[in-house]
Amino acid sequence: MARNKILLGDHVVDETSFPYIIAEIGINHNGDLQIAKKLIDAANACGWDCVKFQKREPEIAVPDAQKNVMRDTPWGRISYLEYKKKVEFGKAEYDYINNYCKEKPIAWTASPWDVPSMEFLLNYDLPFIKIASASNANREVMKLACESRKPLLVSTGMSTLEEIDRTVEFLEKYSGGNYILLHTNSAYPTPASELNLRMITTLKERYHCIVGYSGHEYDLEPTVVAVSLGAKVIERHVTLDHDMWGTDQAASLTVGAMALMHGRVKDILLMLGDGKKAITEKEMDVRRKLRGK
Repeated sequence: MARNKILLGDHVVDETSFPYIIAEIGINHNGDLQIAKKLIDAANACGWDCVKFQKREPEIAVPDAQKNVMRDTPWGRISYLEYKKKVEFGKAEYDYINNYCKEKPIAWTASPWDVPSMEFLLNYDLPFIKIASASNANREVMKLACESRKPLLVSTGMSTLEEIDRTVEFLEKYSGGNYILLHTNSAYPTPASELNLRMITTLKERYHCIVGYSGHEYDLEPTVVAVSLGAKVIERHVTLDHDMWGTDQAASLTVGAMALMHGRVKDILLMLGDGKKAITEKEMDVRRKLRGK
């Protein structure tokens, strides 16, 4: 049975909590630790809760059909496999990230795309494991993640409802209900007409679990709507500059937009209130004037 309260590190996530906000750095650092540091600094300064990376063994994670496809990159015209190796952080970089985030402090985690990457990440005291949409059918990775006893955040992009049913059945069997589902459309960027934000409500009603939203659109409004629909975890890609090289940069939030988003999430929660009818102080002033009592 899915839990109605999940601990992400020391942060409680339930139906009454402020949304837990994750800055998806992913591979927007382009293999440069200094860019990663600046994005960690930005997330921390904007009041976000966590930064997230992606961890791969390119030889395993890159599909065979893509490995030898040539691509123009900042390192010249190289194969897709070589490009993926260029942007991959290893132990030295993650050791540095681990210590750097502790100093802030801000939480960090990563999405494992294969078994060796999952095993690698378990060397760190991560608050949770994020399962990307591309990996939610990888039962080997999912089982290792469940066996870690850490909470799992599982994106549902590129999945049919029947496939999500099977994923939830697997999570119920192996994770002890310690998971959060994230509604996602995996197109980068996602057209507004394809966001289907009402899926947040569908996931909540169908699986009786905590639900979040991982957005890949240009705008801030879908995130605000997602929060109003009950998303308790928000994940957005972040970048220093939309003009930086990389396929994820265009659908990412710049530092200024990160600050705006946090403020708008806070505002929408204030507007929504608690649903309990009460006469406010300012309304009482009007009542006395118009009713005399």
